[in-house]
Amino acid sequence: MKHATMILLLAAAAAAQDLTPRATPQDGPIAIVHATVHPVSGPSIEDGYVLFDGGVIKEVGRGTPPAGARAIDGRGKHVYPGWIAAFTNLGLTEIGAVRATRDDREVGDLTAEVRAAVAVNPDSTLIPVARSNGVLSFAAFPRGGLVPGRASVLSVEGWTWEEMAVETDAGLVVEWPAPRPPPFRGEEKDPEKAMEEVRRNRDRLEQAFLEARAYAAARAADPGTPEDVRYEAMRAALDGKRPVFLVAHDYDQIAGALAFAARWKVRPVIVGGQDSWLLAEEIKAAGAAVIVDGVHRFPKRSDSDFDEAFKLPARLEAAGVSWCLASGEGASNERNLPYAAGRAVAYGLPRDAAIRAITLHAARVLGVEARLGSIEPGKDATLIVTDGDPLEIPTGVVSAYVRGRAIDLSSKQTKLYEKYRSKYVR
Repeated sequence: MKHATMILLLAAAAAAQDLTPRATPQDGPIAIVHATVHPVSGPSIEDGYVLFDGGVIKEVGRGTPPAGARAIDGRGKHVYPGWIAAFTNLGLTEIGAVRATRDDREVGDLTAEVRAAVAVNPDSTLIPVARSNGVLSFAAFPRGGLVPGRASVLSVEGWTWEEMAVETDAGLVVEWPAPRPPPFRGEEKDPEKAMEEVRRNRDRLEQAFLEARAYAAARAADPGTPEDVRYEAMRAALDGKRPVFLVAHDYDQIAGALAFAARWKVRPVIVGGQDSWLLAEEIKAAGAAVIVDGVHRFPKRSDSDFDEAFKLPARLEAAGVSWCLASGEGASNERNLPYAAGRAVAYGLPRDAAIRAITLHAARVLGVEARLGSIEPGKDATLIVTDGDPLEIPTGVVSAYVRGRAIDLSSKQTKLYEKYRSKYVR
């Protein structure tokens, strides 16, 4: 039985290996010309061009670019910065039913020393599926426990996680305890014991931050103090150099997370935020941002509007909250990110705000706006070229570049499509 199980695991791992060719480094200047360029940070440019070299954008303008670059005709096409999946387990999980292919959940409640990037599998078959629809960067989040580690921002192209890394330490992740125990399924538990566990988890979080701050003070006073990798990993968040990503959905949960951030004087980012529109003023007063974890959700309460989740982005935008949008659909369907933005547009969000929510604003919330999120000189040449409105399902991504490298947009799904299409065309 043991040998049979091992064979099945190895077979699953082999079946989940990405065979897409890796892109070669950019070998000369390239200009996409006569396209509609959408810089995101400014107005769209008709009959525009984007010139990039060495993986970096050099010029963005109208008309004809300087001579010397290989020109790619973009007539009738649109150029956008690559989409950024702001909250995902892409690269950390492959097959949900096979534990050996899931690295998104850490063992232990306090593992701040963990960086998600280290566990990302560059050969995941789900990464090419996501990038085929324009998702060219993603923030991988560790989950589980109270402080599961630190989020990492990566690109979708590279032989190793080091090649893919944009920012290995984007911020500390905290799974904020629910204010009350969740409803039980199956075996009933004692509500009082469950509530006691909630209080105990809050106390453990407070104690962890207390000890981390004491450790930082001790190291500052005496550099000879022995290094503790766990508390060392928390220093950037405690110093305000990195945000603290507080995973919280409910009203009471978000309010408690904001109070915690104020108490410890850290920069909060609310992740999930289904009830964030009810605390818009408090979130703005705290200087916090929100990563909305998808819009394709059921209403939270029996008396909620049926379109409550669809309208959340529009409500946050109207209230002046700093926010961005994640797909909320998991690694296997991360390609649907632009359609989540499209749904929000259908329910009141301005289209330009929807594009910013999955590009520039996502980059700002994740702290990588110097490299990603818009088409500007000096930023990475991480771009997509589409044949129409990318928020519409019929639109296709016809080409993509990651740091100037032309990306193969095929995936396991396109290969299977070609295989079975040829079968039935015979």
